Amino acid sequence: MPVHPFSSLSLSSSGALSSTVVALRRAGCVFAEDEARLLHEAAPSPDELAALVERRAAGLPLEHVLGWAEFHGRRFAVDTGVFVPRRRTEFLVAQAAALAPRRAVVVDLCCGSGALGVALATASDAAELHACDVEPAAVRCARRNVGDLGQVYEGDLFGPLPAGLCGRVDVLLANVPYVPTDDVELLPAEARVHEPRVALDGGGDGLDVMRRVAAEAPEWLAPGGSLLVEASERQRDTAVEVMRAAGLSTRVLVSEEWYATVLVGTVGAGTAGKATRSGSASG
Repeated sequence: MPVHPFSSLSLSSSGALSSTVVALRRAGCVFAEDEARLLHEAAPSPDELAALVERRAAGLPLEHVLGWAEFHGRRFAVDTGVFVPRRRTEFLVAQAAALAPRRAVVVDLCCGSGALGVALATASDAAELHACDVEPAAVRCARRNVGDLGQVYEGDLFGPLPAGLCGRVDVLLANVPYVPTDDVELLPAEARVHEPRVALDGGGDGLDVMRRVAAEAPEWLAPGGSLLVEASERQRDTAVEVMRAAGLSTRVLVSEEWYATVLVGTVGAGTAGKATRSGSASG
């Protein structure tokens, strides 16, 4: 059996931690110290620590190595091959929570691990949570995270949702893929290689899936209900046109802290608003 640098060291020793940091730095991990601490916490033995470090050094996302991702103040299971929820998307959840009425009906499309829907349902004391994804691996993972908070369905966008939800959805989260097809190959290998392409590739201009969601959203939203999606800053104007073409009153929310752009499209909510910076109105 090969001898690894942790075999003769206690997991809690400074020497073992330093060895992990060195190995991660050599692999190009920018936050080697933080990652090393998390890997040491996760490993019950030196042999298992060596295996975790090897997987991370080979380029597997830290969240896939650990089996969880931190999002909105809690840990969510994230299996290998499942899209990792981005911390910037906490901004989207915060905006959704501010809009959600008490005991809201929440739908999480393109749910991935289910982190967004669970975070919103918990924050808003939702009456119902429904989530769906086209990826079987994501659906299995989401069902573990959602548990008895709601239902998770497998299928394309609105297709698997119960017909009884039509006209009843208060908050529709749609963390759709919005990377233009030609830009997918420019993504970091952690995303490009280890996350499903269907969760990243948004078509020619990145907005193909958003167009499909926006076109059907009014049928599912309750009066005053809202659709919330992310987009890049450069896509903002086109994305606003997409939402408005679907009959949604649209406003843009931007967080400079999280580098996040969120569009909110509302049914029966009057004229569209102007852009918002870090949640405070401008103009």
